[in-house]
Amino acid sequence: MATVAAVGATSLLATQSAAAAEDPWVGELLNNPIADVYRFTVPNAAVEPATGVAGSVVAVEGNFAPGKTWTTLNMGSSGGNWSSTIGPLEPGFYYYQYSARPSWGEDAVPFRNPASPQEVTSNPAMNTLFVPGPGAEWLADVPEGGALEEISYASTVSDEERSALVWTPPGYDEDRAEPYPVLYLLQDEGQSYREWVELGRLSQILDNLTVDGDAEPMVVVMGDGEVDDVRDEVVKNLVPAAEDAFHISDDAEDRAIAGIGRGADQALSLLVDATKEFSNVGSFSGGLEGDLGNGSGKISKGKAKQINDATDLIRLYVGNVTDPSYNATVDLADKLDAAGVEFQADGSDPETGGTWDTWQKNLHDFAQRVFQAPGDTGPSEGHLPLEPHALPAPGTTPTPWIDENGVVTFETGTEFADANNVTVWGNFGPAGSWPRTPMTKQDDGRWRLTMPVESGSYYYKFVVEGVDHKDQTNPTTVLSERNWSTFQVPGDDTLRGEYTTPVAPEARGDVEVMNYTSSANGNPERSAYVWTPPGYDAEREEPYPVFYLQHGGGQTWTDWIEVGFAAQILDNHYAKGEIVPMVVVMANGNGVNFPNEITQRITVAAEAQYNVSDEGGQRALAGLSMGSGHTLTTLWAHPGEFAYIGGMSAFGSVPAGADVDAINEGTELIRIYSGDTQDFTYGATLSLIDSMTNRGVEHEFAPIIAGPHSWDVWQKSLIDFLPRLFQG
Repeated sequence: MATVAAVGATSLLATQSAAAAEDPWVGELLNNPIADVYRFTVPNAAVEPATGVAGSVVAVEGNFAPGKTWTTLNMGSSGGNWSSTIGPLEPGFYYYQYSARPSWGEDAVPFRNPASPQEVTSNPAMNTLFVPGPGAEWLADVPEGGALEEISYASTVSDEERSALVWTPPGYDEDRAEPYPVLYLLQDEGQSYREWVELGRLSQILDNLTVDGDAEPMVVVMGDGEVDDVRDEVVKNLVPAAEDAFHISDDAEDRAIAGIGRGADQALSLLVDATKEFSNVGSFSGGLEGDLGNGSGKISKGKAKQINDATDLIRLYVGNVTDPSYNATVDLADKLDAAGVEFQADGSDPETGGTWDTWQKNLHDFAQRVFQAPGDTGPSEGHLPLEPHALPAPGTTPTPWIDENGVVTFETGTEFADANNVTVWGNFGPAGSWPRTPMTKQDDGRWRLTMPVESGSYYYKFVVEGVDHKDQTNPTTVLSERNWSTFQVPGDDTLRGEYTTPVAPEARGDVEVMNYTSSANGNPERSAYVWTPPGYDAEREEPYPVFYLQHGGGQTWTDWIEVGFAAQILDNHYAKGEIVPMVVVMANGNGVNFPNEITQRITVAAEAQYNVSDEGGQRALAGLSMGSGHTLTTLWAHPGEFAYIGGMSAFGSVPAGADVDAINEGTELIRIYSGDTQDFTYGATLSLIDSMTNRGVEHEFAPIIAGPHSWDVWQKSLIDFLPRLFQG
């Protein structure tokens, strides 16, 4: 989004720190006012040797989108490097890879920094990044934690030597009088059993639980479930090999088994076919199919009794509705319930889908329950009930589809059936950044993307092999960006959600179009949006205070309504009693001498058509980016005409001839806002603050808002600014 006049970009961006991970191409930004913002930097000279691609499109791909959805951040080229910045990243565990593609229509070739150690066996291009902080303590390294060993054994199923990975707890004592209980884990199809450690963070999870006393000290065996006969492989091969190598119990009461996807299916099949071998069974994004050993497709009452007698714990886990196993888990719960099998359901995790982020949480919960007295048997806090989920039939309704839990589904038509690369480009990244999240082609040629999105307003477009396209089934429009569409996810779990969720119709102000004569050459007639408060009275004896709110460069008079959701923000503030009744005018600032335009045309028209004040003390003026420049040039030229001044992503300086005494005397408030170093006007904003400070212009510099040059930053600025107007 081009939203600023030319202002020298970004020599003042903060420097990248020393490597924050084992990959020296990624590091946290130093001197950034917001923590946990990371920059990925790839030397151009490294791309072609790693991929065979000259690197016309270079990106970093990772689980950075909402719900830890896999997404793509295109990198920019400068000074011999490709780079991209993202954040703040919430504390937690991330996995990513770099990619290069010869052109937009061709496949991307993934690669990694050859100087970083290998971390993901099944995906050699992938690397990991741990962001420490509140909420991620259970994923952090533990000094003197448990140990990892690999064992080999002869498999009678595959007739070959096979391997398993074994974690032993801190303080493991092979001479302990009582053998350790043991948890066996099986991976999903397409995974390596080593991923429990490489992406599942198993060592850190079990270390923390054991050290904190929240889990029984146990041995964990990560077996390879890539076999046809899992019963014989686990019961006859893996279990005896583990018992020979480690001081673990051979009593079924001390054995647990769990798995992911196919591994969960295998664990559940052992529950039925080897009922007395494991007393604790966990299903992570799994199901239970087949004849169940009785030819009926159902669990008989007799088998259910055997299972209940032999099993202490059966617990089902699944992510949100984006988890491919979601409905299979719902069906599984119904099947177990109908058979009379006693089990626990953890419900649906609303935050994440069928990813390692979900399975880490599943492991964390399950490991605290095995080999211990039963505690709370219900779902984890905040989890949703297991209920069937289905999307509307393709092509039948406006998109995106938004369910009651904030899960958003985008869908194209069939016009892109032959495309190779279709993404959704929207402000869904951390702090409103714009990743390109891949869509998946459906059997009918449509493309879809489903992901959870926190409450707030959003704008997006489809990018098909590098070409922008509007979502034709979304009825919203953006005048200044014809390919953009918008939507809103209701809720109050975020600041933007709280203030952009529509209020009841009867509590809303009116939004009208005001036409006026402009001073612009060749375009004398212009329009502005005007918001009037509920109960606006054109005949009221006392004129209303008036706030003139300006857009940025590359935008126009509709953007604060169409993209900024200013009407909803105003409605919510008014409904909460946080602002005085005022009129807000959003006019066109393009291509004019703005100080003249605002004082001679826009205010004149507003005062003629609405019951608003012409007194400086009852007027406010603010704008974003270019609009902030317009606001400040008006302040310097006409001190006292507008008593309340706001600059968002602001730039400029106090002119040599400015009357500082008149500015201070005639102004109740000057408040300046900025994003962090991702906002390319950040350095210019700091220079503006220095200029006002040095010249003695009284002002406030609001706390830095995390994010780039974006509507997320400007909406939060507006939310903060409005209650400060006309209060006394």
